[in-house]
Amino acid sequence: MLKVQEIREIIKLIDQSSISEFTYETNGTSVSLKKNNQDINQKPFVETETIETQFKQEEKPPVQEKSEQVQTEIKNSSENQTSSVNYDFEIVSPMVGTFYTSSSPENDPFVAEGSSVEPDTVVCIVEAMKLFNEIEAEVSGDIVEIIAENGELVEYGQPLFRVKKK
Repeated sequence: MLKVQEIREIIKLIDQSSISEFTYETNGTSVSLKKNNQDINQKPFVETETIETQFKQEEKPPVQEKSEQVQTEIKNSSENQTSSVNYDFEIVSPMVGTFYTSSSPENDPFVAEGSSVEPDTVVCIVEAMKLFNEIEAEVSGDIVEIIAENGELVEYGQPLFRVKKK
């Protein structure tokens, strides 16, 4: 059986490669991973480096007009984000999985915008392969923005919350 850290390493390696699907079987246990190849316009938080890497992987020269348009959109969206929300820290997803704001649909969310958190405060759950992983804040501060939607599929390293440190 693979350990969680080993699975995380595999996810990182696949994410950095051009492989779109991966299956590993051992001792009657199998792990299957698929990349979600979304269109660039669907991702709300796109970095310039990511766009350049995607073009290099496809080995197609980027269309100058489209590239300038995407960079302009990125600059405009990042200016809007930084001007509207003041934060020092982002709580990111440590794995690929489904994001949940509470332990069950009937329960209240772990945190809401304006909630104070400590490093050991559970802020959400990320379900991966039927395992429910509690995600802790890692810092002391106040939640200023909840980025992910309840029940949404999140990627490794995707920002989930923004926190203003105390």
